Amino acid sequence: MPERSDLHNMLNIFVCEDNAAQRRTIVQIIQNTVLMEELDMQLVLNAGDPYVLLEKVKTSQNTGIYFLDIDLHSDMNGMKLAQQIRLFDPRGFIIFITAHSELSFMTFQYRVEAMDFVLKDNPAEAKVKIRECLLNAMERYTLQTNKTHKVYTAQVGGRKISVDYDDIFFFETSGNIHKVILHAKDRQIEFSGTIKELEGILDDSFIRCHRSFLVNRNNIKEADAKNRIIYFTNGEACLMSTRMMKGL
Repeated sequence: MPERSDLHNMLNIFVCEDNAAQRRTIVQIIQNTVLMEELDMQLVLNAGDPYVLLEKVKTSQNTGIYFLDIDLHSDMNGMKLAQQIRLFDPRGFIIFITAHSELSFMTFQYRVEAMDFVLKDNPAEAKVKIRECLLNAMERYTLQTNKTHKVYTAQVGGRKISVDYDDIFFFETSGNIHKVILHAKDRQIEFSGTIKELEGILDDSFIRCHRSFLVNRNNIKEADAKNRIIYFTNGEACLMSTRMMKGL
């Protein structure tokens, strides 16, 4: 299965509702909201058949927002469909649309984490609710993406190697001229560059503690001021200068 890359990908919206008139109403509300709020998402599929939706989800690369009717007049109800969707899109947002408020307990039976329920017998309320769900999903998705996917990409020879910020311990100046060594969780990578350039590119998680070292403060285990050594959570260590110590 291809890896879902969440960098700068828009959210995909899916609607599964077997009543054509109700489906048109839902789609209309979604499209109006996306337009009015200028949301970075697109409606990729609206269908009455859960199997059609599932086929599309299997090939989709982006995280999805799923508006699913619970009673689909098929051998697969909305809850079962949600369970299947979770296998392919574990981080997707699932919203159940139903005429029966008492169905919310079913999500526990099926162990599906639902973001919300929209009751379709109250159109005005459904409109408000759908808008809230879209805004909420956008906000949560942006937070998730920014948190998990800050990535530094180094050019090594003709290859690009990307490393999550979370997995970087520190950068050090290499013995080879104009080269830097990146110390990551499970490897070291040497590439062309300078500590000064990196300082300008990386965010404020990275601090210069010595002219030869740029460290990720989130991965520091302890700073030994007396011996001027910084220890990292993976057991590695680097030096810090007296002048830079104040900054730390």
